[in-house]
Amino acid sequence: MITLTNRAKPVDRKPMTFIESIYLWNIFKGMMITLKHFFRKKVTLQYPEQTRPFSPVFRGVQILNRDEEGRERCTACGLCALACPAEAITMEAAERMPGEETLYREEKYAAKYEINMLRCIFCGFCEEACPKDAIYLSETFAPSAYNRQNFIYNKQDLLIPDPETQPEQFAEAKGLREKSKKNNN
Repeated sequence: MITLTNRAKPVDRKPMTFIESIYLWNIFKGMMITLKHFFRKKVTLQYPEQTRPFSPVFRGVQILNRDEEGRERCTACGLCALACPAEAITMEAAERMPGEETLYREEKYAAKYEINMLRCIFCGFCEEACPKDAIYLSETFAPSAYNRQNFIYNKQDLLIPDPETQPEQFAEAKGLREKSKKNNN
């Protein structure tokens, strides 16, 4: 027999002993592993009271960003939808009407913006593709729901609170990641 590697091992065909046939040794080894884990520190957290720290590169639910004046940054260019490998983002563009300069930053804006969170793979490509920093992945994860429709987030669900009228909610939605970016610069 010719072999390309020396990894081939002959199979042991000897009959099992009595102890091997009743699997007593294997049961004993399994019980030792169980006892070893029994005396280790528990890793379970009491969730509502305790939260585990997330990694600095954690990718959570997407958020549509606003500028400092409270205007929406999204210009409905569609690059985030094109970059999404799961095709989870859909949008429709509209043009800004006279008098809406305080609502939208550019002449075009996203009239409809939806993300299907059941399709989203949290890859971050939408965040990287956006030229206006209009979308970013926050430090929160998607809540559970019983209905599929609750996982389709529309523009109002994704839009960050207005910094002018709701500064506390705006700072909370920005999260620790934005604070660490400012500290690093």
